[in-house]
Amino acid sequence: MRLLVALGGLRVALAVLTAITALYMGLVALNNITDYGTNRAFVEHVFAMDTTFRSPNTMWRAITDQGVVTAAYVAIIAWEALTALVLVGALVAWVRALAGRGGTEVARRLSSCGWAMQALLFGGGFIAVGGEWFLMWQSSKWNGLQPALQNFLIASVGLVLVHLHRSADQRALSSGRSSGAS
Repeated sequence: MRLLVALGGLRVALAVLTAITALYMGLVALNNITDYGTNRAFVEHVFAMDTTFRSPNTMWRAITDQGVVTAAYVAIIAWEALTALVLVGALVAWVRALAGRGGTEVARRLSSCGWAMQALLFGGGFIAVGGEWFLMWQSSKWNGLQPALQNFLIASVGLVLVHLHRSADQRALSSGRSSGAS
């Protein structure tokens, strides 16, 4: 029973969510590298706004310069890979903390950084810039808003949980007792 209680704790949940997100972001980066042309085409069409309503009032935003498209796509891949690496580092720190070989502060900070990076890419990059600036929402073929929202929400849940965990630890310390359940 004690093992089940420990496995049901917030630290284990955070470690699992960190592991899943690290794996996911690593696979996203790998897929963008190994299927470069297909995924680059997505970025190219979103930037070109060629499947939007093509309003003359917004088409000035379109970017068709292939160098800019390639640079943006490479930057996206690098950001995804870096996010995955930060989350892998966080997972290692969570495993060390769960094994009693370290505290949770490094794990929390790395998880928070990785999830903030994921939220920035999918919320800022895909939802705000792609979705609204380049009007991706108008495209029936090149609309990635649903997967972007999914990724943004996963990162947001992780951020809330990791900071909730920190608040619980701080309350326990301020009340003069140790947080053995964290």
